[in-house]
Amino acid sequence: MDTSNNPACGCQPKQPPHFPEQVTGMYILAKALKNVGIDNVYGLVGIPVTEAAYLIQGQGIRFVGFRHEQQAGMAAATEGYLTGKPGVLLTVSSLGFMNGLTATANATVNCYPMIQISGASDAAMVDMNMGTYEQLDQFNTAKPLVKAVFRCTYAKDIPAAVYRAYRAAVSGRPGGVYIDMTTPALGEVMNREDAEKLFYTPVDIYSPVAPNQSSVDRAVQILTSAKRPAILLGKGAAYARLEDKIKTLVETYNIPYLPMSMAKGLMPDDGPLSALSCRSTIMKEADVVMVVGARLNWMLSFGKGKWNPSIKFIQLDVEPQEIDVNVPVAAPVVGDLNLSMEAILNALEGKKMSTDPSWVPSLESEANEKDEKFATRIEQAKGLLPMHHWTALGVIKPIIEANPDVILINEGANTLDDTRDAINMSRPRHRVDCATWAIMGMGMGSAVGAAVATGKSVVAIEGDSAFGFSGMDFSTICRFNLPVTVVIFNNGGIYNGIGTPLDKTDDPAPTTLDIRARYDKLGDAFGATTYYVQKPEELSEALKAAIKNRRPCLIDVQLAADSGKESGHIGYLNPAPLQTITV
Repeated sequence: MDTSNNPACGCQPKQPPHFPEQVTGMYILAKALKNVGIDNVYGLVGIPVTEAAYLIQGQGIRFVGFRHEQQAGMAAATEGYLTGKPGVLLTVSSLGFMNGLTATANATVNCYPMIQISGASDAAMVDMNMGTYEQLDQFNTAKPLVKAVFRCTYAKDIPAAVYRAYRAAVSGRPGGVYIDMTTPALGEVMNREDAEKLFYTPVDIYSPVAPNQSSVDRAVQILTSAKRPAILLGKGAAYARLEDKIKTLVETYNIPYLPMSMAKGLMPDDGPLSALSCRSTIMKEADVVMVVGARLNWMLSFGKGKWNPSIKFIQLDVEPQEIDVNVPVAAPVVGDLNLSMEAILNALEGKKMSTDPSWVPSLESEANEKDEKFATRIEQAKGLLPMHHWTALGVIKPIIEANPDVILINEGANTLDDTRDAINMSRPRHRVDCATWAIMGMGMGSAVGAAVATGKSVVAIEGDSAFGFSGMDFSTICRFNLPVTVVIFNNGGIYNGIGTPLDKTDDPAPTTLDIRARYDKLGDAFGATTYYVQKPEELSEALKAAIKNRRPCLIDVQLAADSGKESGHIGYLNPAPLQTITV
């Protein structure tokens, strides 16, 4: 007879066995992201990361699920640019990883902090080429395309990988970082007590480095001796939140400024010292240009050719390897942009500029003249039916400018070029476009990322071709009920809808899409407010209502098929005129 549980026998009762609480690597990943301050994760689930996404939600992190990994990555990259914290992308393995990698590589080129985390096959099985599920050497595929890579083979590796990835993404020149999250690491089971010991709070996760004082003094000496100075602002200056310091420099020393497209609004585009309308004159005549957070790449003619051959560049950049790319830089100032600009302002105190008295007035006169011609162009297009790009933009321009806190997303060919020229921005980090690589297909992802990260209203102005890359993720905007309005300029083609095929085929021309397409029907499918507009007054009414309502909206703007021309023609890349092509 067993009396072990009988109090009368004087024996101690048996205690039930104690089993320590256990967690998986997926929980450790979710907790590590929460611990480092991640608020949102964008992605598309499947084997082996579905449970990880649920656990991420369980940590109070918003998981925004997409239809395509590239768009999820564009959302993460946009959040990184707008907030300065890495946007996070979660994907499945193999082709899911590859789809996302496009966005991560683009983030690296454009200096957006971003972390891509992808489920991955067991590295040992990949190395032995065993033919495991979705086998791909993701680690080495990503390595040359991103800023840093980490591989988690064990669950205990995960917190350190997340923290180091965060540090790598934001430090120095920001960029994309990849974490290879192997199936063994995700599925490994650990006692919770042991797992909790892995977490810590990283300190000094971004440590700004000050520039050398002698480089600052050299820059100031060159700047103050300039007869025709100008400041060229890049998106790096917007990312660094330099608006107050730039304002002080510009207004105190009366220096004209020229913003690149995503630096628009860092200083008002229509400000008295804006040289936005005088780009060619700045390039041709300025003798000293201070380049702040921009690169002298293809978008700036590599700093030569169209530029004054005697020009001196002052370049502020956090990356020393950017100095002397394409042209010699007379005064490099390498360091954190905020510290560099602060040092330059301090060194300028008490000094006077040598600016030619006619320089600024001549630019103001030129800007006024060109702005009048620009207004005439819009006025002349006002009554065109079917509408042309400038007809539609004549309607949109005053509405966006009257709502300066709306974030503008923009991509396309003519739609990109014309919108950039037409709409003045007055606030920094309120314009996001296809940037350095001019990559099409960022629209819906960036619209989602901007809305989720900021809570602000977003208007995406899209060419019909550009929208086609990412249009299915308009459903994501609807599913999360985001305050996003998508405006599609439909002229029926890439550049325009009147492409003529060569006489050896009955197929459409390579540039022809569908002038009769009804993109508003896509919005109807997902429950958005939609409009199909053919007249300027219809467009005006629709856009005003959409911004006011702050809910998903799609406006299909019918343009003429002959609206638009070949856009972005770059002579050194495609030098042969179309009419010379023979078969």
